[in-house]
Amino acid sequence: MEEPPHLFLCPISMELMDDPVTVSTGVTYDRRSIERWIFGCGRATCPATMQPLANLELTPNHTLKRVIGSWLDDRGRGSTSTSASSSPSTSSLSSPAHELATPLSRVLEAERLRSALAGLEETPFKVTALKGMRACMAGDVAMQCEFVSSGGIQAVARVMAQALAESGAGGDFSAFTACEEAAAVLAVLPLTDAASVGLLLAPECMRPVMALLQRGSAEARLHAMDIVTKISNAGAGDWTACVEVDDVLKSLLELLADEVSISTRLSSRALDVLLDVVERSRIGPTKAVEVGAVHVLVELLANADDRHDAERILLLLKCLCKCPEGRMAFAEHDLSVAAVAKTMLRVSELATELAVKVLWLVSVVAPSEKVLEDMVLTGAVAKLLGLLHVESPPATKQKTVRMMRINGVFWRQYPCFPTDLRDYLRLLD
Repeated sequence: MEEPPHLFLCPISMELMDDPVTVSTGVTYDRRSIERWIFGCGRATCPATMQPLANLELTPNHTLKRVIGSWLDDRGRGSTSTSASSSPSTSSLSSPAHELATPLSRVLEAERLRSALAGLEETPFKVTALKGMRACMAGDVAMQCEFVSSGGIQAVARVMAQALAESGAGGDFSAFTACEEAAAVLAVLPLTDAASVGLLLAPECMRPVMALLQRGSAEARLHAMDIVTKISNAGAGDWTACVEVDDVLKSLLELLADEVSISTRLSSRALDVLLDVVERSRIGPTKAVEVGAVHVLVELLANADDRHDAERILLLLKCLCKCPEGRMAFAEHDLSVAAVAKTMLRVSELATELAVKVLWLVSVVAPSEKVLEDMVLTGAVAKLLGLLHVESPPATKQKTVRMMRINGVFWRQYPCFPTDLRDYLRLLD
């Protein structure tokens, strides 16, 4: 005879369940067996997990009962004659049409997922359980919905918080591995609805995600960045108001500053999220400057090979230089003017426009002698004058001409300032 699936067997008697019921821990038993365990033996624990039962309620598992009935019915039809098998059975008639239309394996997978979630926080094999969940949900929208509706985000978030605490307290490597695997599970989800995003923005979930960005493995960093990127792209209001902006900024900047292990994909996503935080949060620009964003961005720009990355960095520098603290931090960095000037007339038209706006902010809005001197020595002034001879947006040319007129007197005093450029400045005057 065909053996019944393991999920159909009562964990106590290991026999096919006739009346499956679920206890408060989420594990399903046959009613007769669990009643004997609780009321006959006087035990108030879950036999499978040994967790204390929050209550003694036994909830009928109608879905599993129908699936078992359908399985028994299929076996019965397979062992009878063709005429007998053509007549509908009582079990078939009693099952809703959509339940019968659902493949048995799909229902079993959903039941396994719910069972795994119920025992996730207590099992000593968290990594194995989490890997199973990820495999179950990968590319399967129905299973992802089942996971979310069964409280999966909350359960995995609690596991992440617990694992991070354990790894921090005793340096438990296996606990941190569980935290990384939990992030991989959450990264599988689409996270497009406000409810899911709201659950992820809880501190018990965001703190581990930020920790993974800082010190996780390469794969874990990608998963953590996937989560943050999806939150950022969800459009669920101002998500930065629900998190510690300092922690998010520090994590992103530490990630960007790690030139050894960061990948191009990770760097691009980190820049996107950083830009979103700076633009979306009212305190974002000031906080970003305080934690060293200008220094990190200038260093990145000086070595940027990708056009899109260079444009993002220039856009970030423009946002940060709108505040006095940002302009001061820009002026203090020895490579800032050179890095910005290098992108002009070289990377893209957008990069040139953004570079002019950055130089405008630091040389006209709040000029410093050091910045003006660096603009001469690094060739930024020469590039600005060259920009006047090529086709460019009117606003860009206007800013360039005003920079020349306002700062021309200062720049003329340098011996390295070319004679032809001096003559050109006189014409502008």
